[in-house]
Amino acid sequence: MSLTLDTYRLLGRSGLRVSPLALGTMTFGEDWGWGADRDESRKLLDTYIGRGGNFIDTASMYTAGSSERLLGEFTRDNRESLVLATKYTMLRRPGDPNSGGNHRKSMFASVEASLRHLNTDYIDLLYLHAWDFHTPVEEILRGLDDLVRQGKVLYVAISDAPAWQVSRMQAIADLRGWSPLVALQIEYSLIERTGERDLIPMARELGLGVIPWSPLASGVLTGKYGRADLADGAVGSPEGTRKNVALSSGALTERGLAIAEVVKEVAAQLGRTPSQVALAWTLRNPAVTAPIIGARTAAQLEDNLGALEVEFDAEHLARLEAASAITLGFPHDFLELEMTRNVTGGGLRIEPRR
Repeated sequence: MSLTLDTYRLLGRSGLRVSPLALGTMTFGEDWGWGADRDESRKLLDTYIGRGGNFIDTASMYTAGSSERLLGEFTRDNRESLVLATKYTMLRRPGDPNSGGNHRKSMFASVEASLRHLNTDYIDLLYLHAWDFHTPVEEILRGLDDLVRQGKVLYVAISDAPAWQVSRMQAIADLRGWSPLVALQIEYSLIERTGERDLIPMARELGLGVIPWSPLASGVLTGKYGRADLADGAVGSPEGTRKNVALSSGALTERGLAIAEVVKEVAAQLGRTPSQVALAWTLRNPAVTAPIIGARTAAQLEDNLGALEVEFDAEHLARLEAASAITLGFPHDFLELEMTRNVTGGGLRIEPRR
């Protein structure tokens, strides 16, 4: 059954209603050399909202702050009807050690800057953007809870962090009565499936809605790259070109191109585009709330939204799964061995919890 942007989903264990595809705005602004200009960015937002979309994703550092500033300008008249998500962590002033990181000073300063840029007095969803390996989890959780109590943030979430730290944080928040995490943003696509080992099962168990970023693997799954593109070196920065992002992220590899080729073949058989097939595959995972689409033009956005109408048959799913398969590793593979199941269950048939 096909979806629509106004077929809303609950975000994690919260009551917040969000669209099944989130609009990513890392493409809003030309500061990094490959984004959309002001007029095209406005067209992207209007197209998304016009189709019933309400879930907008940005971050303090996207396009050097232009993403948040443009959103603040564009949402002046309909702010309350939207769910605006932003993130803190990334360095905002080179050379200033406290202008980035997960600690309280960075958190509060970044949120205040985001509120100014977004032209709003509250943020619907605030993510910790990336784990810094230095800040105590109690400091992070208490800071997030204080922001919620102050009314500057409504819900809190986390991105790009180890599963064991996220589960630890959720347990501490529950025990101390602090604001729980309601969403987990991770890289997840046919090319990057390692989140299936621990992050995604953890999110389902602990009530976090999974929000995949880069579901098209930096554009590799659209089929626009070939093996000749592998010769270019990556510079480890989001600036320059989209191809540099694909190379720097590790998505543009021989394996990535091989998976993209299977996606193209399945798309041709379904009468769809590769982008639609790749996005639709992420939507099938019951733990996923809303993949983030990061279109640069209105035409790309319209194409991406077509993913809501894709329906697979068993053969096509099997081909995609086989091409992108990963090993789950220990202990997951060990626990699935027939020997292990026999000695722990003795052949008993037990239905899983629903």
